[in-house]
Amino acid sequence: MAESSFFRKHWEGWKEFWGERFSFLENYTRFTDRDKPLPSWSASDVDEFIASDPVHGPTLKTAREAVNYAAIGSVLGAVTTAGFTWKYSRSLHGAGLSFVAGAMFGWTFGQEIASHSLQLYRLDTMAAQVKFLEWWENKTGGH
Repeated sequence: MAESSFFRKHWEGWKEFWGERFSFLENYTRFTDRDKPLPSWSASDVDEFIASDPVHGPTLKTAREAVNYAAIGSVLGAVTTAGFTWKYSRSLHGAGLSFVAGAMFGWTFGQEIASHSLQLYRLDTMAAQVKFLEWWENKTGGH
């Protein structure tokens, strides 16, 4: 009995510790912890929101543009690291692993480049995403 309370106390401590650090995820729980998920949306739906909301629309548009930077960085990182590995080692599994790692690193670097070049650090992209989800929820009738 004392053993379970020891582990339970530490488990609760860990949950509280990480809950504080990831509290920003609570913004999305209204949309992710639903009995019936929201229906899928298309690019035209997002464009309609961007045109209809003068405050959060431009922010969401800029955040969507940042994905292009990240995707290009991912492709460049994957191809160059896998090519470099293949050239010098001729190891298929090494090239495959470096392809995956290069894609992840490239995505990260692309996001950082987008953050600085598009000045995303000045924008509240999470608020724009939440507003879009609220708009979509209202538009679809809460389904």
